[in-house]
Amino acid sequence: MHIGILTGGGDVPGLNPCIRSVTLSAIALGWRVTGFRRGWEGLLKIDPDDPASIAAYTRPLDREAVRGIDRMGGTILHTSRLDPRTVTDGDRSDHVLRVLDALGVEAIVTLGGDGTLRFSAHLAALGFPVISVPKTMDNDVFGTDYCIGFSTAVSRSVEAINALRTTIESHERIGVIELFGRRSGETALLAGFLAQVDRTVIAEVPADLDRLLPLLGRDKKSRPANYAVCVISEGATIGGTEGNDMTKPASQRFEAGVGQRLAREIEARLKQGTVVQSLAYLMRAGEPDAMDRMVGFAFGGLAVQLIQSKRTGRMVTLSDGKYSHVPIDTLLGGTKTVDVGGLYDADAYRAKLMRIEGMPMFLY
Repeated sequence: MHIGILTGGGDVPGLNPCIRSVTLSAIALGWRVTGFRRGWEGLLKIDPDDPASIAAYTRPLDREAVRGIDRMGGTILHTSRLDPRTVTDGDRSDHVLRVLDALGVEAIVTLGGDGTLRFSAHLAALGFPVISVPKTMDNDVFGTDYCIGFSTAVSRSVEAINALRTTIESHERIGVIELFGRRSGETALLAGFLAQVDRTVIAEVPADLDRLLPLLGRDKKSRPANYAVCVISEGATIGGTEGNDMTKPASQRFEAGVGQRLAREIEARLKQGTVVQSLAYLMRAGEPDAMDRMVGFAFGGLAVQLIQSKRTGRMVTLSDGKYSHVPIDTLLGGTKTVDVGGLYDADAYRAKLMRIEGMPMFLY
């Protein structure tokens, strides 16, 4: 058996442990593993009749190639944000299939977020054996409770928020800390709760400045150290301020982020100084934490087991604390966002725990 593996979308810690797990699990079965560089873009760059292009965009994976990579963040296979159906010269799905056939790849494991896995589902619908692995620090892939990268992003955010308190307190200001999360505020909600910040604004609930700003003002005055901290999701909307074009990747959005806009309103209306920090790529930088190593290893092993048992066209998942799998097109069936009614007090801009018994570990 010859299997392929690729990573697409934004990098997250935990991808390399998964790549290592897939590779070692496959080698134990006597299989051959080929890594494709730069996600779906790499497959489009390959000309099956051109050995140079094959060498440039593939990487044979053996035990030595994956030695120690579990301790590294990011992805050794590199990544891209590209759907072969939406390139300028039209749908290139046929080219992807032609490359896989020419290279003798019999099944592929794809690690990605919503965009990467949507094309994975499309490829499976065309009849090619695919196993998809959900990863995104926003934890917003529909159909799974957990995505690789989420735990590390939350841990990084909590560490940074608590570190920033020293500067915010020293200057007696209101800190505004912006976290990634374009469609889902789950990362901000959990990080804000664990860091016990004063207020958290999530993507799912527009911020009413007439309510939020007085709360922050009171938070600051009520603390002997005379400071307050607000966490805000990148995708949050603020009433009365100019919107952000959230349809573009962060690297292509040049206007002021939502954190900067909120800080301007605080300074203008409350006459208070601010400290503004967008954690951005620091949330996904560095080595994975223990949770993302564990999930990466487990998802990779499960992916190979599914291929071995000829159960392809599946997405590996964590559901109710157990490893499982669902049809690969499950993510197309809905949108995963914060349970606002159960987990968020929209009037106070704070996480709330309505009940604990029976809830999963991350309380989502």
